This record gives sequence, C-alpha cells and structure tokens, in this order.
Amino acid sequence: MVPALPRIGRRRAVQAAVAAAVALALLLWWLLPFGQTAPTQGTVSFTTGVPTGVYSRYGELLKRHLAKDLPGVDMRLQYSEGSVQNIERLVSGEAGFTIATSDAVATYRDRGGKDADRLRACARLYDDYMQLVVPAGTGVDSAAELRGKRVAIGQQGSGVSLITGRLLKAAGLDPRKDIEPVRVGIDKMPDLLREGKIDAFFWSGGLPTGAVTDLADDFGIRLVQLGDLVDKLHAQGAATRYYRAAGMPADAYPGVQNGKAVKTLAVSNLLVTTDRMEPGLTEGITRTVIDSRDRIGSQVHAAQLVDLRTAIFTDPLTLHEGARRYYRSVKS
Repeated sequence: MVPALPRIGRRRAVQAAVAAAVALALLLWWLLPFGQTAPTQGTVSFTTGVPTGVYSRYGELLKRHLAKDLPGVDMRLQYSEGSVQNIERLVSGEAGFTIATSDAVATYRDRGGKDADRLRACARLYDDYMQLVVPAGTGVDSAAELRGKRVAIGQQGSGVSLITGRLLKAAGLDPRKDIEPVRVGIDKMPDLLREGKIDAFFWSGGLPTGAVTDLADDFGIRLVQLGDLVDKLHAQGAATRYYRAAGMPADAYPGVQNGKAVKTLAVSNLLVTTDRMEPGLTEGITRTVIDSRDRIGSQVHAAQLVDLRTAIFTDPLTLHEGARRYYRSVKS
C-alpha cells in the first residue's frame, strides 16, 4: 500500500503542476509570432460586391494572402449588390465578414435594423469617391441637369444607391419621377453607357475603379462635379455626416480629367463583422489586412490607403475584441 502524501506534499505537487502548465503556455506563446493567438481553423464567408468592383477585387486578393497567413482558414467569397446587402448578410449569419461604407452602417443602425448593436469593426480601410459619369459630348455639368435622363443608380442593396438617392434629393430631383432610374451595378453600367442605353451613371468606389478606367480606354467620358451638393447633403440627417467634401485627384483617370481634380464627396469603408465572430480569427484577419496593404495595393490602388494609424477610427462602430487585441499587440 502506497502511503498518502502529507498535506504539504500534496500542495507542492499541485503547485508544481500549475507551474508546469503555465510554463508550457508561455513556451507556446513564445513560439508563435508576436501578438498572435493559436492557429485558427475553419470556414468563413466574406461577402464583397459586384464583379469588376473594388470590393470584389479586394476580397479576392485578401483571400489569397489570408491563405498564407492562416492556412487553416478557408475564406469563401460571395458577390453582392453592395454595402446595404452586405450588412444584411452579416446580421443574418449568411456572412462572417464584409466591407461596408460608414454611412450605410450608420443608416442601418439609425433605422433600428435587426441586431445592429451586434455589428463590430475590424479596420477602417479606404475611401470611396462618388463618381458621376456621362459621355464626353453630353452637356451635363451638374446632377440637377439629369432631369428626364436615363440614369443608372446602383442596385437596391448597394451603397451607391443609398448615396445617389440623397444626392439627387440634394439636387432638387426625385429619383422616382424626375429621372428614369436604372438599377444595375458597375459590372453593367459601362456597357449600357457605351451602347447608348443610359445617359449617365453614378458609382461610389475606390480610385481608380477598373471598370471606369476600362470604359475610358475606348469610349469618351466626362466626370461631373458633385461638390455643389455637399452642404445640402449634410442637411438631410445624421447619417450624412459621414460624407466629406473631396476631390478626385487629377491622376485618378488621367485620360479623362486633363490634369484637373474633380470636386465630389467621399465616404470611408470599414471591414465589418459581428460580436459573434471568434476573437482569434478576427485578430488574424485584421493582421492580414494591415500586413498585406502594399501587396494588395500594388493591384488595387485604393488599398494603399489602408493605414495602421487610421485603421482604428471606425466610427460609427466599435472595434471587435479580436481587432482590439491586434492593435494592442502592435502598439509602440
């Protein structure tokens, strides 16, 4: 019969076991890249945007880099109509991550959207610029001059549709009565303009948007200024404060702008998830977004504007705990 350990012996044995466990945990932490949690595995859905849009291209490149950084994670991409539909997919559980404009997030929250309080941000990414495109020979110099014309305004679930409705109102137009609205995305807008089936289109995207660049290569276009509408836009309500006056740089579309900037408005894009998302995965994806900026930016110019110093400014959303964990790990 093995004699029972004295009480003091049992206590020391427990203390030794605890110390060994702590030492093992510290060793594992030390062997991992600084600031990272244990490797994450599983499948996650990322809802992006329309084909040929910046959201879609950004998602494709992010998926490629994530496969290297988190090889156990399978990111599944979904096309979508844009920001509005992306938010709806997040809260319904159809998607785990997405990109959405700050005004679309604020509008969903202000309207009391289902589970709006569960939305969380991972990073501020880059700005979308509002672009009003018309054929080069068209004498349209402002949004107010679109009255009676066939205008593509984006799909129902898109951020461009949300902004366009507000812009037309600021220009004194009712999009249901004063124009002939055509609800298509940037994947169809250029061909419709080229074929004469629409007179103009609105688009909100990072600069330059590939579909607009490609259109300009073989079809004469002009970019119409929208700067005269900013003040009237801001008068429409709280969510419009996320729009800021901006200028499209002269080199955004060099063959179109003739060395001149175009006055317009811009709105920030956010990488968004919900509080249901696992912190380790959120931390890993946030890390890849920041670390891959230059590599993605070499193919998607707008992504060059992703910046660690501004990524935490995600108003109107608070940071997800996993994203906060990442930013704390790189804080100098």
